[in-house]
Amino acid sequence: MTAFRISRSVAPALAVLALSLSLAQSAHADYLWLQRAGAQARVFAGELPKPLAQLPALRDAKPVAPEGQPLALETAANHFAFTPAAPGDARFTATRTDTDGVLTYFQAKFGRSETKAVNDLELVPTEAGGNTFQLVFKGRPVAASQVNVDTSEGWRRVLTPAKDGTVSFEPSFPGLYVLEVSARVDNGAVTLDGKKYTDVRHTATLSFEVPR
Repeated sequence: MTAFRISRSVAPALAVLALSLSLAQSAHADYLWLQRAGAQARVFAGELPKPLAQLPALRDAKPVAPEGQPLALETAANHFAFTPAAPGDARFTATRTDTDGVLTYFQAKFGRSETKAVNDLELVPTEAGGNTFQLVFKGRPVAASQVNVDTSEGWRRVLTPAKDGTVSFEPSFPGLYVLEVSARVDNGAVTLDGKKYTDVRHTATLSFEVPR
């Protein structure tokens, strides 16, 4: 996993998340992603090519449902599972606090039918079912320096944005696709349980299936 760049003139609250290769391969490189299993949505952690065998310690792990109604959440050793309340895209959020003082907000979405962002950081298609995506932070379009793509077939790619900040690619084979971006909040600080975190990060994924 590598980072993306947010222009200060576009989104003052976000800055570059400058991760070295060694740091990007550490625990901080993990993300959450959603995939469907029948009527259920399942949430896995790690990276699509290397899912974690055990879920990490997370806070406030929950599905994001329309109008905020609670959804039952099942917990297995290596994934969460829930049944979305309505047709459309499924979303999930969680928080992780690390002993090194990093606070990470994970935001995952499955599906590309909805073009309006719901999570704080979200990749949305510019048209339903499309292959061009806009990154949105708290309702405002922002520009990523890159978006990482993993697939269930082992194909990986780094997308570079166009001048308007969108990223595009044409899925070339069936399977699960996971698009991932990460950012650090500029001069942000959050206090949880009496502890102050000055290194606050957001990691977002958008996943979808291309049928056979």
